[in-house]
Amino acid sequence: MTIGIDVGTTATKAVAVDEDGTIMARTRRPHELLAPAPGLLEVDAADAWHRGPQQAWRDVRDSGDPQAACVSAMVPSLTAVDGRGVPFGPGLLYGDARGQAIAELPPVGNEEWVGFLRHLAGIHPSAAGFWPAQTVANHALAGVAALDTATAMAALPLLGDTGWDEALCSEIGVRPEQLPRLVAGWEPAGDIGGVPLGAGTVDGLAELTVAGAGEEGDVIVNLGSTLLCWMTTEGWREVPGLWTIPHVTSDRCLLGGPSNAGGLFWDRVRAMLGDPPSGEDFEAALRDLEPGDLPVWIPSVHPERTLTAGRARSASLLGLEATHRRAHLFRAALEATGFVVRRHIDVAGIAPRRIVATGGGTAVGPWMQALADCTGLPVHVGAVPESAALGAAFAARLVAGLETDLADGARWAATARVVEPDPRWAGPSEARYQRFVTLLDGE
Repeated sequence: MTIGIDVGTTATKAVAVDEDGTIMARTRRPHELLAPAPGLLEVDAADAWHRGPQQAWRDVRDSGDPQAACVSAMVPSLTAVDGRGVPFGPGLLYGDARGQAIAELPPVGNEEWVGFLRHLAGIHPSAAGFWPAQTVANHALAGVAALDTATAMAALPLLGDTGWDEALCSEIGVRPEQLPRLVAGWEPAGDIGGVPLGAGTVDGLAELTVAGAGEEGDVIVNLGSTLLCWMTTEGWREVPGLWTIPHVTSDRCLLGGPSNAGGLFWDRVRAMLGDPPSGEDFEAALRDLEPGDLPVWIPSVHPERTLTAGRARSASLLGLEATHRRAHLFRAALEATGFVVRRHIDVAGIAPRRIVATGGGTAVGPWMQALADCTGLPVHVGAVPESAALGAAFAARLVAGLETDLADGARWAATARVVEPDPRWAGPSEARYQRFVTLLDGE
């Protein structure tokens, strides 16, 4: 058994998993996402990144005999910590304006992490450390201020060939010893009461590990707080407006990127309209809608990080009629996710074969249906919503020496159901998508 812990945007999840990928225990510890001003996105890092992983570990550790553990988390993230390794300020998150992100560059080449560091060092110069979520969690669990080198790639160009670039650190106003200790590969960084702990991993990499989407034309859609859309292709390709990153399978790469049209947007809609009916009642309310009678949402509740997702700096709703009710706005909000995914597919120029959906949003049945209707593709819904935690649990097997190749995590991929497009919605959804694209291109 291994344990995977995922420090997410709105919750920390943990799963205990046996060698076949069967979930033996799971937990979810929510924390509050804060937007103190337009363009700012943060959490209480002491609560979310320090206490949350500790609580999640305690929730699942007694479900078996853990051989190792590993933490995944979003990138980039950063906070200031005191001499005990406890955050004393906000945890800054991807997309926050204090990071000065460069949208056109991939996540391993932008300046967002460095921007966070410059900001925090300017207001907390005497902090004992400046750590991302993975390091805060590792220290809370095992007392080690460690970070894996894959996650540290988000700090380029601060990360040099042999470690932290001392000259650039000095320019920013920090010392290398204020940054995490770097650990290469899957060597244990420490232990939690004798259980080896890996140095961490990126949540997107963890999700990809267990998605089982390795064929060209597979479209991986992760519905977490951030919508992540990746198209699998053979060989390395670069397309303007999209990011290119390696696949866990050596002869594949991924084209795509992040968008705010995931849980960040859906939670804003629910905050305005109230929660939709639960389960079958929600599905029934949406089935009664006339497919051609919906408004169109532009879902950019925060500035997007790729040009493909749009240039809007705020969300908007177009085509609202006096006859529209909450159900119309809910379905339109779910379609916005589908439109952003379709936009990524179209820009990539890759013939899609199916969507593999992962993440907590897969529990919302109407979201899966809207995704299928808006793209015209079957949606293979992952069986484990805590996909990043599951991937971290597989990574823990490498830490324990039970595996040698991260790509073998594909054997843990499981499909709960397949959602097919509804022909009744095909034409109207296509018409709204064309309007959506026109609006994006006209921003």
